[in-house]
Amino acid sequence: MDLIWKASLLLVFFVSNLSIAKKSSDKPDWAKKDITDFTEADMERLLDQWEEDEEPLEPDELPEHLRPQPQLDLTKIKGSDPEDLLKLSKKGRTLMTFVVVDGNPTRDQSETITKLWQTSLWNNHIQAERYMIEDNRALFLFKDGSQAWLAKDFLIEQERCKEVVIESKSYPGKFVSKYSESERDKDEL
Repeated sequence: MDLIWKASLLLVFFVSNLSIAKKSSDKPDWAKKDITDFTEADMERLLDQWEEDEEPLEPDELPEHLRPQPQLDLTKIKGSDPEDLLKLSKKGRTLMTFVVVDGNPTRDQSETITKLWQTSLWNNHIQAERYMIEDNRALFLFKDGSQAWLAKDFLIEQERCKEVVIESKSYPGKFVSKYSESERDKDEL
């Protein structure tokens, strides 16, 4: 029994060495060279070989500008609301939204407030990246642009939200007068 085991192990080792030797003989001459002896042309061939891909990328793996446009289902549009058409057309596309914090906040205060808003959006499965661009203004970047209007509905309900701008359309915050009146009083003096 022990002799059979050793013989089978020896046979497997012998066959694997033959296949390795055969594979190295299948390589072109330039591939058999030591890597330090490669010329620029050899490196280019190696790069081309690595970049060959048998299967095309899935649509969601493609860069945004190469992705196919989503098909608009006009039956989902309620009435003649142009906002619904915008939501559908921005599905799966990156969209920027600008948010202004009301009052006269410092950059740190605005950062804290917008960070809370971003966390609330994430908790509701609305993915948004946040970038401060001014002391009281932040950019929210949505990978799925259709989520921007859901975020807008949430943001304008926040006490310190002065304005949300999506696709050059401004949406004022519902509590804008509370902080803006104190600013207007200062400006009038």
